Amino acid sequence: MKHLKIGVCSVVTIIGIMMTNYSDEIRTTQKGLEIIGNAEGCRKYPYKCPADILTVGIGSTQGSGDVIEIREYSDEEIAERWKNDIRKAEECVNQFANGENLPQGAFEAATSITFNVGCSRMRYSTLFRYARAGKIKAMCDQFPRWKYAGGKVLKGLVTRREKERELCLADK
Repeated sequence: MKHLKIGVCSVVTIIGIMMTNYSDEIRTTQKGLEIIGNAEGCRKYPYKCPADILTVGIGSTQGSGDVIEIREYSDEEIAERWKNDIRKAEECVNQFANGENLPQGAFEAATSITFNVGCSRMRYSTLFRYARAGKIKAMCDQFPRWKYAGGKVLKGLVTRREKERELCLADK
């Protein structure tokens, strides 16, 4: 895997496909998808993310169970992978953060951070503990703490977490 192609795709296009084809399969709305998609970006060819994990489309890794082949992916394939990844994050929020009872904005924000850092890191987090207890404001105030990668504060994570926090508080 010496040379990977770049091949950028449009997050807006993928969100359009998601809303048209899969909106009945996920709870996350366009607003939540925009936060995730704009933070992750979109690539048609597999690449190594900053954590050195093979990734394609909008943050899709093999961790979701879908193998990544070294080839160009179509917008439809990217949307389907993303739908599967979003569903896994939503299932985690439902199972470990009382997701069914969260207000829509809090649910989508929790889905976004879970998509980003993984269920195994979120399931025992203080953020999820507050969600389970129905302490939504306290839950939302946890988002800014999740701004580190590799021991460093990442500007992109600071921006993403503030957007997630705002979405989380939207229903308050």
